[in-house]
Amino acid sequence: MQRKYLIPAIGILGLAIAGLEWARIGGGKVEVPLAKGTADWPSYGGDPGGTRYSKLSQINRQNVGQLEVAWTYRTGDVSDGSRWRQKSAFEATPILVDGVMYLPTPFNRVIALDPETGRDRWAFDPHLDKNRPGGDGFVCRGVATWLDPAKAPGDACRRRIFEATLDARLIAVDAATGKPCPDFGAGGEVALAKDVGEQEPGEYHITSPPAVVGENVVVGSAINDNGRVDMPRGVVRAYNARTGALAWSWDPIPRRTTDPGRETWAGDSANKTGAGNAWSILSADDERDLVFVPTGSASVDHYGGERLGNNLFANCIVALHGSTGKIAWYFQVVHHDLWDYDVPAQPVLISLKGAPALVQATKMGMLFVLNRETGVPVFRVEERAVPASDTPGEQASPTQPFPVAPPPLAPQRLQPEDAWGLTPFDRAGCRDRIASARSEGIFTPPSLRGAVDIPGLIGGTNWGSLAYDPERSLAVVNASNLPFLVGLVPREKFAEAEKLHPKAEWARMKGTPYMMWRKPIVSGLRLPCVAPPWGTLSGVDLATGRIRWQVPLGTIRDIAPIPLPIPVGTPSLGGPIATAGGLTFIAAAMDNYLRAFDSDTGKELWKARLPAGAQATPMTYQVHDNGKQYVVIAAGGHGKLGTKLGDYVIAFALP
Repeated sequence: MQRKYLIPAIGILGLAIAGLEWARIGGGKVEVPLAKGTADWPSYGGDPGGTRYSKLSQINRQNVGQLEVAWTYRTGDVSDGSRWRQKSAFEATPILVDGVMYLPTPFNRVIALDPETGRDRWAFDPHLDKNRPGGDGFVCRGVATWLDPAKAPGDACRRRIFEATLDARLIAVDAATGKPCPDFGAGGEVALAKDVGEQEPGEYHITSPPAVVGENVVVGSAINDNGRVDMPRGVVRAYNARTGALAWSWDPIPRRTTDPGRETWAGDSANKTGAGNAWSILSADDERDLVFVPTGSASVDHYGGERLGNNLFANCIVALHGSTGKIAWYFQVVHHDLWDYDVPAQPVLISLKGAPALVQATKMGMLFVLNRETGVPVFRVEERAVPASDTPGEQASPTQPFPVAPPPLAPQRLQPEDAWGLTPFDRAGCRDRIASARSEGIFTPPSLRGAVDIPGLIGGTNWGSLAYDPERSLAVVNASNLPFLVGLVPREKFAEAEKLHPKAEWARMKGTPYMMWRKPIVSGLRLPCVAPPWGTLSGVDLATGRIRWQVPLGTIRDIAPIPLPIPVGTPSLGGPIATAGGLTFIAAAMDNYLRAFDSDTGKELWKARLPAGAQATPMTYQVHDNGKQYVVIAAGGHGKLGTKLGDYVIAFALP
C-alpha cells in the first residue's frame, strides 16, 4: 500500500538554526584515472539484492567537486493536475545493460537511451489511460531485464525489458527495438487485475519494478489505503519470463483454514480482509532460488477491529522459493499494524562477516538485520510492551519487535515538553496540539481523541531503501521525521468532527464503525512541531550495529517563501547509492539538489542544482567507449510531496 503524502509547505524562516553547518568543497584540476570494476547498473537497486553499490571509483572524494552536467534528456511526460486529474512523480531509477540505458516515465512509457550522449534509441508507449482514477498519481519506479539463454544473439526478444503498469499489466518488450515480445502473454502483456477480488477503478495498480529469479518474473501490487476492509487481494505472482504463463501465486493473507499463519487471524477475518500487498521493490537471490517480499498492512490501515490477531503475513519480510512460491521463512516487523507501517523498502541482500544477511529499513526508523537463509536476527530483537488501544472494538498487540541494534535512526517519542517552535507562541501552540492527543511512543494506537504518530506516515525510511558499502560494512540510510496526528471518529459523528479538523485528510474505512482523519503536527507558521533535523542521512556500521555518523539531509531553500539554504533537513523520498570512490550520492530531499557525501564521515563534498525536485534514487555506470563514469538522476519532482515538477534525466561526469 502506498501513501497519500500530506506534507505541509514550510513557512518563512527568519532565524538560522544554530549548530548546523553548511559544507562546500571546491578544488583544482584533478588527474582522472580510468575506473575499475563493474560498468553496468543492471537492476533497479544496482544488483538483484538492492545494495545500490558500485565498484566504480573514477569519481572519488578528491575530484567529485569537478563534476559537471554531461547530458540532459527530457521525457515530456509530466502532469501538474491541470490536464489530467492526477499529478506525476518521477521516481524512476534507470538500469543500464549491454551498453543501453532503460527507464520508465510516470506515464509508463519505456525509453532506451544512449548512455554516453543521452539520445533516445527507441520509446515504447503502453497507451495508459491518463484519465483513470488512482491513489498514487502517475508513478513508475523502474523496469527489470532478463536474457533468454535459449535465444541466439540477434534473435528478437533475446533480452527483454519488463515493466508493470499503473493499469495492472505486466509487459515484455524487446530490449533492442522496444517492440512487444509476441510470445509473452497476449501480444507481449499479461493482465494482472484478474483473480484479485472486486476492485473499484484505480484501486489496484503497480508502481515498482518486477524481480527476476531464474526464469520467472515476479510482481507485487499497489492497493489504495483505507478505502474499505475488503480491498483487492495483495497476491504476489510469478510468470514465466519467456511465455508469460503463471508459474505460481502467493497470497500474504492465509485464506484457507489450513494455510500457515491462519491462527493469527481471529475468526474468519482472513477471508474478508484485503491488501497485505507488496507494493515496494522485491529482491532476488538466484543462487538460493529465493525472492524476498516486503509486505504491507492488511486493510484497513488504522483500525484492526475487523482483523484481530497478529495478522501474518502482513508487515513481513517473506522469503519465497523463486521456482515454487513456497515460504522459506518470514519475519514480521509489526504485529497487527494500526499505523500504516508497511515494509516500504527493498530488502537489501549483503554478506556480513562472511555470512549471507539481509537488511530491512522500515518506516519506524528501525533497521532489522537478519540471516538471509533462515530469517533469524543477526542483532537481537526484543518483544517489548507497547500501549493498549482505547478504541472500542480494537485490540492492539501487547508487544512489538524492537531491534537491540542498530539504534533507531529517527525519533520514536514526542511529548508536550518536546514541542518545538521559532517563537514562544509557536511553541505553545505545538505543545497544546501534542497534549491534546495520546502520545506514548511509536506504537501509540489511533484513538478517538487522536494519537501522535512519530516519526510519521512516510517514515523513517520509505521506498528509497538504503545503500550498502561492503568495503566499509556501512549502510547509508535517509530517514524523515514529520509526526502526524491520527484520529478515529464514529461514522455517525463525521459531520461534526469534520468541522474540528477541516484541513485533515479523511478516509471512509468502509466496513468498520469508524472514519479516520490525519494531519501533520505543524505550528501556525506551518513548521513541524518537532525539533529539526526533519530529515537525516546516517552511516550505520553493520559490523558493530552502531551509528558512525548522522547529518541533516536537505535545506528549506525550495519550500520556503524566502529561499534560505538553512540545513535543517527535510522529509525525503528516494534513496542513496554508494561507490568504491568513497562517496554516497543522494537527492531525495525537498530541495532541488543532488549531493555527494564522504561515506566515511558524512561530510557533504559536492552538490549540483537541479531544474526540478529529485524524489528518486540515482545510479552510476561507466561507458567503455570513452572510459567515463557517469552519475544519473531523474529530476521530475513529486506531485504529492509538493516539490517542483519536471521531466529531466540528468547525467554528471568529470570534465
